[in-house]
Amino acid sequence: MMEKKTDMSVNIAGLKLKNPVIAASGTFGFGREYSALFDLSRLGGIAVKGLTLEPRKGNPPPRIAETPSGILNSVGLQNPGVHAFIRDEIPFLRRYDTAIIANASGNTVEEYEEMVRILSDADVDAIELNLSCPNVKEGCMAFGSTAAGITQVVSRVKPFCKKPLIVKLTPNVTDICELALAAEAAGADAVSLINTLLGMAIDVKTRRPILGNIMGGLSGPAVKPVALRMVYQVSKVVKIPVIGMGGISNGTDVVEFLLAGASAVMIGTAGFVNPYAWVEAINGLEQYMLENNCRSVAELTGGLIV
Repeated sequence: MMEKKTDMSVNIAGLKLKNPVIAASGTFGFGREYSALFDLSRLGGIAVKGLTLEPRKGNPPPRIAETPSGILNSVGLQNPGVHAFIRDEIPFLRRYDTAIIANASGNTVEEYEEMVRILSDADVDAIELNLSCPNVKEGCMAFGSTAAGITQVVSRVKPFCKKPLIVKLTPNVTDICELALAAEAAGADAVSLINTLLGMAIDVKTRRPILGNIMGGLSGPAVKPVALRMVYQVSKVVKIPVIGMGGISNGTDVVEFLLAGASAVMIGTAGFVNPYAWVEAINGLEQYMLENNCRSVAELTGGLIV
């Protein structure tokens, strides 16, 4: 009897992944800590920690607050800067057979443009333009919360981008489809969504905000229904691939996002609870495909029956 075969590979606007599970930017750092627990080559890709032109210390502590179904974070894009990433982290990541997605942030359009210029000449496989981080006072969500802002940044960086350009969208808007369409029209090769939902937590004993930055981004299981809905809506209006994220913890969650219209997914917060979440999600997806006679992941994308 022949063993059943499944094709887990995906191609997102030229970004080739062995499977559709990517470590989301922010929670995975640059992969060094998790590399001690499992082979990073199991992953379809790694979206590295958000990068800026210069090193950034991030926001004042406390920067993490647990919620009943997730976490709030206000890390504030702490990172060593793009040049240190290229020098110190890419050689480490290239030891593994996985795609490297650089997450680029900026305070101004000019900074985004410079980031894309630098990363286009670096040994990365794709660039994720972060237009959605709610934890910084300048740039990011200031651009990503309007169609005009997204159009301005994406159209400026696209001529210099030599790699597949993914635009990461914020859920903290009235109409996510309007933003996705703006990104597509301006030249995005794919969109990723959702970033965190803006929230806060209060310590009633001290009557003070728990986070040093007062507000932060909510991630984890609590945001999954919102993320799933937005991925479904966006996939119906754009022709470019959609990468889904938000509350994904296991293989079943992955299948849900694929059925909703995602071509690939990113997993982040789940790794804080279960550091093997990515590997288990890949295994769970493969098991689902075998049990349901799916030969290719592409068969699942957009396969929701309504």
